[in-house]
Amino acid sequence: MNSSLMRISVVTDAWYPQPNGVVRVMGTMVERLKALGHAVQVIAPNLFATLPCPTYPDIRLSLFPGRRLAALLDDFQPNAIHIATEGPLGSVARRYCVARGLPFTTAYHSKFPEYIHARAPVIPLGLLYRWIRGFHAPSARVMVPSHSVHDELAAKGFANLQPWCHGVDTEVFKPAPKDFLDHLNLPRPLFMFLGRVTVEKNLPAFLDLDLPGSKVVVGSGPARNGLMARYPRVPFLIARGDAELARYYNAADVFVFPSRTDTFGLVMLEALACGVPVAAFPVTGPKDVIGASGAGVLDDDLAAAAVRAQDIGPALCRNHALGFSWDAVVSEFLDYLAPFGALQEPPAQAAQ
Repeated sequence: MNSSLMRISVVTDAWYPQPNGVVRVMGTMVERLKALGHAVQVIAPNLFATLPCPTYPDIRLSLFPGRRLAALLDDFQPNAIHIATEGPLGSVARRYCVARGLPFTTAYHSKFPEYIHARAPVIPLGLLYRWIRGFHAPSARVMVPSHSVHDELAAKGFANLQPWCHGVDTEVFKPAPKDFLDHLNLPRPLFMFLGRVTVEKNLPAFLDLDLPGSKVVVGSGPARNGLMARYPRVPFLIARGDAELARYYNAADVFVFPSRTDTFGLVMLEALACGVPVAAFPVTGPKDVIGASGAGVLDDDLAAAAVRAQDIGPALCRNHALGFSWDAVVSEFLDYLAPFGALQEPPAQAAQ
């Protein structure tokens, strides 16, 4: 790990109060970088005038951020710049770095082309990938959350790719009693999806399954009302805070992850840390989180995967999640940055 202290600017279009995986990853990263003594500047939509993203109002798009973003970077004088997203702020930060000849790193957290294509099918997927490849082309390193994503993007002509795994807080997400939803009197086994309720999560592939027991969806998002109307017998619940999230996970017998477009899927790690097995399709994300661990079942027949996953013990799931350390994630992030200018050596005590 790079032991020098740095002034790191993180530019992200995804930030609090958005409840998604990108925010969780970057929020945790920022907290831990500061704890190590690094000075971290976060440039996010909360610093700008914004408007809601069409079809996804929880995401705020920054309006005309160019001058203010440049001033923020000039004032902070970073010696490393990381662009976490490909939205308006990310695009302006990229232009800032390219114009000044500054190295920078980027991240590919989400399958942005698929997400746009799902909402606007008239835009060819190939054209979207050409645009996103051009966005990342000047990056010193494109941090991707899994080897599967690395291989997919390499096959599409992306360069400077660097696998960068994600972690889970195993102190917050840990096994606990399963009685949190007992007041709903739901027949067991209880199959649960927890996460953003959006079109790309492919929730009908879960909700249409013929399964014993009960199905539950926990989460908010633009597709929630439509799905509630379509599946009136399925409870749609909201978790408030990580402690309550952990109680929801623990209430489940199997965590079902129907998405085919996630690059990783932190929610699977959180479920596993609570001792709950995962059922998913054998695609990017589940293949990297579950792999051959035995902590879940990957099958193109999602119903069969969900039924078989019931037989997996909680200890196996928990032990697998313990291997995803946030310390390692932070160490890799620092190593993958592209610093410029003078770095500050840490005090002797901090370097030990």
